[in-house]
Amino acid sequence: MANSKIKILIVDDEPDVIEFIEYNLTKEDYEVIKAFNGREGLALAKSEKPKLILLDIMMPEMDGIEVCRELRSMPEFDSTIISFLTARNEDFTQVQGFDVGADDYITKPIKPRLLISRVKALLRRTNAEALQEESMEFGDLIIDREKFLVFKKGTPIGLAKKEFELIQLLTSKPGRVFTRQEIFNEIWGMDVIVGDRTIDVHIRKIREKIGEEYIKTIKGIGYKFDY
Repeated sequence: MANSKIKILIVDDEPDVIEFIEYNLTKEDYEVIKAFNGREGLALAKSEKPKLILLDIMMPEMDGIEVCRELRSMPEFDSTIISFLTARNEDFTQVQGFDVGADDYITKPIKPRLLISRVKALLRRTNAEALQEESMEFGDLIIDREKFLVFKKGTPIGLAKKEFELIQLLTSKPGRVFTRQEIFNEIWGMDVIVGDRTIDVHIRKIREKIGEEYIKTIKGIGYKFDY
């Protein structure tokens, strides 16, 4: 499992800010690497190839705008997620950040729950974009992520939006067990309140449409797509 951790680079000149963010991200099982100025952050980004970079704007050596601009000039960082950390809320700062290729802003002082929610949303959005570019085949079952369709033996199967999102999540890593909490967070979001049986009802409906053999229940834990 350690090898599959998502790598996140934090670049900030305030050690207490880095320590706070690192603590909260590590609790969520992300791999964290750290830099304390822009130039060091740029070098680490090149060597470590993180999935996500949390980048302060006001820093010595190189500021965050310069770092982001340079990263976006290199093709290998086209799909890297960059979110600025800033205490500045002025519109011109945000516009400048988006102009050089930032994906998001997280404003200081940082609240732990909001931080984790934004990080997961950014990663989820990026994963969804990647998944939509391909179709996956599992025996007589085809998941067309680009057209949001499922086919069984060549026949299209009508799935509701949440049902499709759920099977898309499970098939993104066949054989991996997704906990109920992970499924709630990924499909419904951390701030949406749904009933305890919501996942079970959606799984039952999917099984009725595609067959019982694909989605396995792991009692007391969650579900996995097994083929």
